Amino acid sequence: MERIIIIGGGFAGLNLVKRLDADKFRIMLIDRNNFHCFPPLFYQIASSGLASANICFPFRRELSKRKNVTYHMGHVKNIDIEKKTVTTSYETLEYDRLVIAAGSTNNYFGIDGLSTTTFGIKTVAEACHTRDEILDRLERGAMCKDPERRRELLSFLVVGGGPSGVEIAGALGEMKKYVIPKEYPELTPDDLRITLVEGTGKLLGAMTTHSSQKALDYLMELMVEVRLNTTMKEYKDKYAVFGDGTREYWETVVWTAGIKGEPMPGLPSECITRGGRIAVDEYNRVKGLEGVMAIGDIASMECPDYPHGHPQMAQPAIQQGRNLARNLNEGAFTHAFKYDDKGSMATVGKNKAVADLPGQSFSGFIAWVAWMVIHLLSLLGMRNKATVLLNWMWNYFTYSSSLRLLLRPTRYPERRHWGD
Repeated sequence: MERIIIIGGGFAGLNLVKRLDADKFRIMLIDRNNFHCFPPLFYQIASSGLASANICFPFRRELSKRKNVTYHMGHVKNIDIEKKTVTTSYETLEYDRLVIAAGSTNNYFGIDGLSTTTFGIKTVAEACHTRDEILDRLERGAMCKDPERRRELLSFLVVGGGPSGVEIAGALGEMKKYVIPKEYPELTPDDLRITLVEGTGKLLGAMTTHSSQKALDYLMELMVEVRLNTTMKEYKDKYAVFGDGTREYWETVVWTAGIKGEPMPGLPSECITRGGRIAVDEYNRVKGLEGVMAIGDIASMECPDYPHGHPQMAQPAIQQGRNLARNLNEGAFTHAFKYDDKGSMATVGKNKAVADLPGQSFSGFIAWVAWMVIHLLSLLGMRNKATVLLNWMWNYFTYSSSLRLLLRPTRYPERRHWGD
């Protein structure tokens, strides 16, 4: 029985695991977390709209009814192509075929220090950390007696005008407009400064001009300042330097400006292409390597329609996972991957969303409901679906959340056995 190692249990990896024929393969799934998560809702964790457990589901529970499938927790430390082994934080595993579905990570475009000075929403841990930072600043701002220092404490800069940036900026805008007057009597909405900067001339660059303009209008309604054609070149000692040389104080910077492929130690450098992604052919086979495949965000499949690879979103990852499973189950690579673009969506706030579906674009309440339904159905576990729906309904009518909890993790004893 062939041994297949799958690195990464995101949309691509999990769909592949669930569709591989367990009678033909012994499947080993490696992931640094012991759960599958739903990245499109990370911004709601960061803004205290949902708890992290609401959008995560344990791998072991999801895979418990499947035979010949094992889960292995660990960070990938090395891939030995010649010996066909993968070494993690804790063990070395042998494979006959390797599928890399490790996803993506933040791309700081070579700007020094951003990984340690800015906040992100690329993982559950980052989103939780960002949430704690936001709540900490609100509490400290409420106690501050100096108006100038209070405005400094409550200054939030979001870098990047893609879906993640627009959504977290919109969530902060809703807090500014609706939550502050109700729950923070010491503050006024004007005490908060929320600004989103985008390096190009439009928000949501992959979407239509209509959707981009509507997103801009919605953010302005939520008292969010938007600066287009603006890039951040440096962030040091709480001061951001922009492309035009302007230097401004920002207490909290949330980075959503770019992503790149997750580094995979041991892969030959000639396999890596633009944005740290792995070059693959139309069957998701890594070019130049026998028995190694890559799917999802980390895979770059260049074709006439997508000369720089497919969008790093959920749908291409899901479809690549399913297509690769089909080829592997049949024992031959006969089905080339063809991306079926089902459209793009983004939400800015309650009743404020944009959607580009094949043949039409729409916005407002209908787009917001469609966004909610699609995301709700995509979650794993009925309990998660029910809990998220209940949270959304409660927040819709009250703008009140019991999840604005500042949870600082203890520092000691150090958890060295977790590995990095």
